[in-house]
Amino acid sequence: MVDEELFYKDTSDHSISSEEEDMLVWSYSNLNVSFGYHCDSYQSFSPGIDHENGVSPKNIFGTNTMMGSRNGSFSCLSGAAISANFTLANTNICKGLIGEEILPELDSPNSFRKIVSSPSMSRLDLFSTSQGSPVSTESSIFEISKNIWRSSAPTAVSSNFLTNTEVKMAGGAAGEDRVQAVCSEKNGWLICGIYDGFNGRDAADFLAVTLYDNIVYYLYLLENRIKQQNVLYNLSESSLSGVKSELTLAMRTAENEDIKFSETFRAGVLNCLSTAVEQAENDFLCMVEQEMDDRPDLVSVGSCVLVVLLHGTDLCILNLGDSRAVLASMPYAQNGSLKATQLTETHSLENPLEYQKLIADHPDDSSVVRGQKIKGKLKVTRAFGVGYLKQKKFNDALMGILRVRDLCSPPYVYTNPHTLSHKLADDDLFVVLGSDGLFDFFSNDEVVRLVYEFMHDNPMGDPAKYLIEQLILKAAKEAALTAEELMRIPVGSRRKYHDDVTVIVIILGNAQRTMTASTSL
Repeated sequence: MVDEELFYKDTSDHSISSEEEDMLVWSYSNLNVSFGYHCDSYQSFSPGIDHENGVSPKNIFGTNTMMGSRNGSFSCLSGAAISANFTLANTNICKGLIGEEILPELDSPNSFRKIVSSPSMSRLDLFSTSQGSPVSTESSIFEISKNIWRSSAPTAVSSNFLTNTEVKMAGGAAGEDRVQAVCSEKNGWLICGIYDGFNGRDAADFLAVTLYDNIVYYLYLLENRIKQQNVLYNLSESSLSGVKSELTLAMRTAENEDIKFSETFRAGVLNCLSTAVEQAENDFLCMVEQEMDDRPDLVSVGSCVLVVLLHGTDLCILNLGDSRAVLASMPYAQNGSLKATQLTETHSLENPLEYQKLIADHPDDSSVVRGQKIKGKLKVTRAFGVGYLKQKKFNDALMGILRVRDLCSPPYVYTNPHTLSHKLADDDLFVVLGSDGLFDFFSNDEVVRLVYEFMHDNPMGDPAKYLIEQLILKAAKEAALTAEELMRIPVGSRRKYHDDVTVIVIILGNAQRTMTASTSL
């Protein structure tokens, strides 16, 4: 059974203000991105459940059996985004290939859709020209060969991981933000990305086109290395039933193997994510160097990066910049109180550790931070792109006030990401991914509380869209405006009141529900 409406608001038993009612009507037609993926057997909150009288939050969320199989990952997810910045929709980077040909085939801002093949993988050699080899983790038994460059990959990766016929994708753009979600039902994989661009959308667009394929390719190499290891040879034939990927099988095996193997394997997966970002960075800066004579502004374009890879009870996260992933849990040991755990690092000058590292790395530069920004230009300390704060040749391409006059000892912005592998527990409920615009208005605790209460009152509701609705209401109130008045302000001018905002909410679920997920086509 495929649901036509994956998410709807059940407001029949709840009174709402007239402004909130107007917001519900508005949000369906004004969000730049709004998609959902809902599993057939999803059992979410029921308004009649009394979870104060001994009812497990796992039963409420329908994830009480998630530990029973390695092949499940989530029950449902929703994504939403709204713009505040004005930006050109399709710039001419890579001779127009990205904006005119690839992105239109990838974007699906209102629903998940099946993709027959990967349009970016088949054309990657047209603009992938960097010759550097990403660094791999030498201690890993699954070390990726430093001599293999991504552009040497076959145009159609033959790996059983995320085979083309199984892939569903959704995503789009909101201002300078980009969002993507890619799901392989049969292998139980979910990959989500939020790319919060700045000084333009070119870097975020580039990530939307290349990073997913980078990840798939390096996981493909990892899978091939796994095939050469003896750790899988002793598995019984019954354990192979229904498994279409050596990588999926290895994730199952890691669950039951010794701690050393499990940690080493997961380090290999995290290394794939890091290597994929490094390759994208190399390719992007190479493209910038080729085109900066015609478009010198490209040297200042950058993006924060947040990537989440979910498989069963394994949650792997990578981030650069100040986007966040926040895990909501309800530990039984804490009497069922809701807990918010930030799984990402905040790479900005607001983080004392990042600030101190930046100053320590430039002991002979007295003007590292000016006006609470790096060289008076940027608040984030780690980011994709933004070449002029990393290499002198890019800074020299700028003229006048745009150029950094005292770029003494670059780089001032780093590209080394934070990575984390989290083993989901029985009391983990959902994960919220958001660009920093969301957290300009809500704390981690407020975000998870809003989602938790909303899902309780609206079992089939769309929590990502709800968070953005609440943000607009709060932004309007702080500006002494109504939500309608705020939304009438055109993008560009509206940046005064809120940033571009992108949100993904993943409700964690069990294997059976993931295997027969409904897809909006």
